[in-house]
Order: sequence, then C-alpha cells, then structure tokens
Amino acid sequence: MEKFIDKINSAEDLRKLNYKEKKQYAEELREYILDIVSKNGGHLASNLGVVELTLALHSVFNLPEDKIIWDVGHQTYVHKILTGRKEQMKTLRQLNGIAGFPKTTESECDCFNTGHSSTSISVALGMARTRDIRKEKHSVVAVIGDGALTGGMALEALNDAGFSNTNIIVILNDNEMSISKNVGGISRFLSRVRTKKFYTKSNNYVKKAVAKIPKFGDFIIRHTRKLKYSIKQLMIPNMMFEDMGFKYMGPIDGHDIEKLESYFKTAKQLLDGPILIHVVTKKGKGYKPAEENPDKFHGIGSFNLETGESLTPKKKDYSKAFGEKLVELAEKNEKIVAVTAAMKDGTGLTEFSKRFPNRFFDIGIAEQHAIGMAAGMAKDGMIPVVPIYSSFYQRGYDQVIHDVCIQKLPVVLCVDRAGIVGNDGETHQGILDLSFFNVVPNLNIMAPKDFIELGDMLEFAINLNEPVVIRYPRGGEGDYKFEKHEPIEKGKAEIIEEGKDITIVAIGKMVDRAMKVSEILKEKNIEAEVINARFLKPIDEKTIVSSISKTKNVITIEDNSVEGGLGTVVSELIVKNNLQNIKMKKLGYPDEFVKHASTGEIEKLYGLDAEAIAKSCI
Repeated sequence: MEKFIDKINSAEDLRKLNYKEKKQYAEELREYILDIVSKNGGHLASNLGVVELTLALHSVFNLPEDKIIWDVGHQTYVHKILTGRKEQMKTLRQLNGIAGFPKTTESECDCFNTGHSSTSISVALGMARTRDIRKEKHSVVAVIGDGALTGGMALEALNDAGFSNTNIIVILNDNEMSISKNVGGISRFLSRVRTKKFYTKSNNYVKKAVAKIPKFGDFIIRHTRKLKYSIKQLMIPNMMFEDMGFKYMGPIDGHDIEKLESYFKTAKQLLDGPILIHVVTKKGKGYKPAEENPDKFHGIGSFNLETGESLTPKKKDYSKAFGEKLVELAEKNEKIVAVTAAMKDGTGLTEFSKRFPNRFFDIGIAEQHAIGMAAGMAKDGMIPVVPIYSSFYQRGYDQVIHDVCIQKLPVVLCVDRAGIVGNDGETHQGILDLSFFNVVPNLNIMAPKDFIELGDMLEFAINLNEPVVIRYPRGGEGDYKFEKHEPIEKGKAEIIEEGKDITIVAIGKMVDRAMKVSEILKEKNIEAEVINARFLKPIDEKTIVSSISKTKNVITIEDNSVEGGLGTVVSELIVKNNLQNIKMKKLGYPDEFVKHASTGEIEKLYGLDAEAIAKSCI
C-alpha cells in the first residue's frame, strides 16, 4: 500500500488530503524524520513536536507569498519536506547537504535565515511593516517557542508589535521546554494559562448566547467588553499578551490539525492588528525515548532507533571537565556562584546545581541578563562563573564591555563550544570570540590545551580578581598526551618543544595540532619550536618575540578567524619589535562564515589538519 509520504511533495498536495489522511501523514513524517536523524544526527525532539503544527500552517498559508519566520529554526524539518526538499533531507547536516536550519539559499519558502532564539517576532514585524508600505496583502507569521520568550529581543518585539497595531500573527509553540526545562516568570505564567481553558470556553459560550437576544444582543456585547479586563483579571491573572495589544487565541491542542487550521484561517482573515495564537505541543511526540527525555533528544548524534541509545560512545568532554573542576573549587570557596542561560546540562553544570542549589542560577534564554546579573553579584563580593556557548556570547557583548570590564569586575566568562562545532553551521560556529573579546580593555583571555590546563586556568581565574575569558571547544581532548603542565601565570606562555627552524604559536585545542605538525616536520629534519600561547591577552611578548627572532619563521594556528585573533596579535608583535626578514603565516578560518559539515571535514577543507599545516611550514 502506497504511503502518503511517497506521494506528498508540496503544500498543494497536502491540501488535497482530508483530516484523517493528514493525521496518518503526520505519523509517516515522524517515522521519516526518525529514520534520517537516527543516521545523521540533528534536532529530533523539537521537530517531532511540531509535525501537526507545520501541516496546519502549510494547509492555510500560501508560501512563498505568505511569510513564515521560524524562531531558532531547528524545528523546520517538516517545513523543508513540504517545500520540495524531501529527498535532500537524506543529506541533512552533511557536507554539501541540506542545512539543519532555514536557509534562503535552499528555497524561497525559507524567507529568513535563523539559528538563535528570540529573533522571529522582530523579523516578522519588519517584514509586515514593509508589506504595509508596499500596500501588499500577504500574511506574516512568526513561530516562536515558549523558551525563547525569555529572550529580551522577543519581549522588545512583542512590546513594539502590540503597540503598532500592525497585522502580524505570532504563533507561540508552548512545549514547556527550551533545551533544558523552562524556568522563570513567563514559564509560570504560561502554565497558569494552560490550566484556564474554562475562561476561553465560557467567554465564547456567553457571547453566542447573548448575541441571540433580539434587538439588545449586540448592544449588550459592546458594552460588556468594558468589563472584560476586570473579568479576565479574575479568571486569568496578568493576561500579558492582550494587555500588550495582541488578540489572544488559545491555548489550542497543537496536535489537533483540524482545530489548528480553524484558528489559523480565522487569524488570517482578521485584519485589525497583531494576533497571538497559543499552541500547546509535546516535545518529542511519537517517539517514547524523546518524549521522556526531550533535553537529551534536543540535538543528538546518530542513535539506535529501537533503543534510543547513542551509537557514538560518550566520552568525557570539556564541558564535563569544566563542571567537575568548578564543583571542586566551589567546595572550598563559598563565594563561587554559577549562572547559566538555559544550558545547565549542555555546559556541565548539572552536578553543581545539585550540590549547591543556593549558588546556582538558571535564568532562561537571556544571555544579556546573565552577564549583567553576574556583574551585580561580582560587585557585591561574589565570584560568578558564567558558561555560555561562543555563538551565544555574541548576545551579551555589550554587558561584557559595559557591566563587567569597565568596572574590572571578577566575572569568569567561560566560552563553551568555541571554534568549529560542525554540523549546526554558520549560526553556531564559534570562530569569532577571540577576535571580538580581544579588543575589550581590562579583559584577560585564555584557552587550554587539555582538561588539566582547563582546570588550572579556572582555578587561576577564580583567584585573579579580574575579568577573565576562558574559551574551550566542543568535545574532548586531542590525541597528544601532554606530560608537562607549568603553573598558570598571567600573560605567560609555555614552550612545549624547543627548535631552531620555525616557531609554531598555537592556542587552545590547536596546541595538540601543533605537536602533531612538529612530529611530521621532524621526519623532514625540520626542528619546530612549539609555543602554547595560553593567553591571547595579555600576550607573552617576551617569549614569542625571542623565539621568532631566533627562527625568523613563524606560523600561528588558531580555531578562530584569522582576523583579529592570535595571528593578528603575533603579527603586531613583529611590527612593534621591528623584527626584520620574518617569514610568517597565519592559519585559522578566513573572513567568511563557515558552513555545516563535520569538524574534521571543515578543518581539512580549510587546511587546518596536521598534514596540511605541515606543508605550510615547508
């Protein structure tokens, strides 16, 4: 028997199905996504949760004329399947394959590239205002998760959209999850709304009944609206969205296609201001392991479809090494507190949260607030440690400058997922942090070569009483086993191997690569002097300049853009010290955004594998 998944290739095909057939198609889509993600890895739980929601959207709205902006964008697998990319999904997140997020270069139905949270309402409002200027009539829809509402950008956009009276539809996908369990006042507010369906049902019932009263029905309804605010405050305390200017619809069962389509059609026809449709979904729906552990199946590598177990053995990684060391330090120092922006598990803070619940703060997806709050705690005598992914630190850049560094406050800014992270692509690669932090005054910047050095740097930072950045990569250590670990001294590099022919200056995970390059060069009778920079700022000028003066040949290696990072700093040292006849190469990532592929494939593509680097040295 032919399945719907085999014959549905577009939204036009989808609209020919009845609701019973769409329900069956939804289950087939889940099976299709499970098969692909179990092999390729990807964002599973979020995509399983929005199958019916996506089918309803494509049944009602006409893409690409109508615009749908997906917040974060990791939940767009069904959207891609319905917009001509069903077969391409088999190449999901692979080199030269389809991306795991919306990409305007893939389809005109992807109207905006997204990868970080809390952006969709701002973008949608911009597109809606552009539509109005041009006197066009299409719909603009923002799909945003409840976890993303904690982001300041989303709240700023809601405030503006509600006041503007612009025709825009915001669909709130409420699954009670971001990556970890949602926290905070907005999460609590939505929980109350979910339990108050009685208000919505009774409100509609009363309207219908009163409207039937001869002559006076409409009059009563118009004047009764004046009492609505008071009644609503009684039934649903603090109905935030309507108070901000939105027409609120919901909450709706996000897995009932018929009901979803009915609400979407109504919203599409209403042309008198912003509408918010509250949809309640279950993250991971249809796959029991993902339903029970949605955080584990948020972003996952290949796994056994029958058991849900990962096919890649779990090894200790930098996040875990960081978390273990922080617990050890916190046992000795009661001033240490940990702050996370909805990434407790991902940044290695699970054990800390259990051991020191009074010193652990998960503030939701709100990186700006996380750093600002940490600055306040540091000002009053605490030592805040704030692990955030590199690409998300971009959100809190002003707070690093304005709140932390101008006042020289002892906040330890731990940059997780620094460098290439692989398959998530441009929006998640952490190749800019060394560059954008490097220009900030009063900021110390370090990167460890292995787990032991990460622990040493964390302990050093805790005791320094100054602003510090410690950046470390996704995943585990390299293959080289470092026997030597000199004590951390501010601005002091480490000479790991002495040589006379070429100076290799590396930082962070690339120190391991430098040692492999050194071994390759030895076979060619080239003696490399390998320097573990440790600090980008303050840089160890004396050690590096002395070595370059000796070898007259230097190569820098970094898991960062070559613009503004280690290579830039070393080249500035050469100019500053008026070193003459120096041969220099800067290796890192060029001035471009790096697309998705495995980390190894990307490094090879950009000439950052050991063999390619060794050739650059000859």
